[in-house]
Amino acid sequence: MSDVRSRPAGAAFMASAAVYFTAEFVAAAAWSDPPYSYTHHFISNLGVRGPATAFGQYMYSPLAWVMNTGFFLFGVAALTGAVLLRGLPGRHRWPIVAMAALLAAGGVVLAFFPGSGDTADTATDYHGMGAFLAFIGGNVLAVLIGAAHRLLGLSRGLGRVLVAAGVVGLVSLVGYMALLESGAGILIGLVERGVVYPFLIGFALVGAALRRRPVTG
Repeated sequence: MSDVRSRPAGAAFMASAAVYFTAEFVAAAAWSDPPYSYTHHFISNLGVRGPATAFGQYMYSPLAWVMNTGFFLFGVAALTGAVLLRGLPGRHRWPIVAMAALLAAGGVVLAFFPGSGDTADTATDYHGMGAFLAFIGGNVLAVLIGAAHRLLGLSRGLGRVLVAAGVVGLVSLVGYMALLESGAGILIGLVERGVVYPFLIGFALVGAALRRRPVTG
C-alpha cells in the first residue's frame, strides 16, 4: 500500500539513527586518554564528563554534552517518525506511537541524568530507568513496524529484518542484564550495543524505504 508511505516519517527515522551514531562516534573519538572501548565501556559513560570511576569503569568524556544531546534527540526523532506514519489503523498506530514515546522518554531521561554512579543507593536510579525504557521501547517499536510492513508499503523481507532486529535486541537485553547481575563485565559494552544497534539500523532501513518513493495518496 504505497499510498501510506511517508517521506517525512522516513526522514525522521533516518535522523534518529544518524543522530545517535554520530553523537556516539564524536564523543568516543574525543575520549582518547585512555581510548574509549566500544567492547568494554558502557554507552552511558560517553555522557559522563568526569573524570570519575563507577561500576568498575573509569569515566572521562570530554564531549559528554554531545552524547547527551544525542540521547535527547534520537528518541524524539523516532517518536516524530512514528507520529508521521500515515494510513495505519488505530490498532496498529497507537502501539507504535506508544513504544516510540517510551523510547523518546527514555532518551530524555538519559540526557538529563548521566550514568555517573553518584546516585545514592536509596534514591531512584533515573538513568537506569531511562536506559530500560529506551531499550524496551526501541526494540518493541522495531518489531511492531516490522509486523505492520504490509500496511506501510514495506517489503516482506524488510518486515522480517525489523522483527529479527527487535528480537535480537531483546535477547541481548537479557544477556546484558545477566552480565550486570553477575558483575563479570566481560564485553559488556559490546553486549549493550547488541541491545541498541539492531533497532537503530532497522530505523535507518525503514527511513530509506519510506523515502524511496513519494506519498501517492
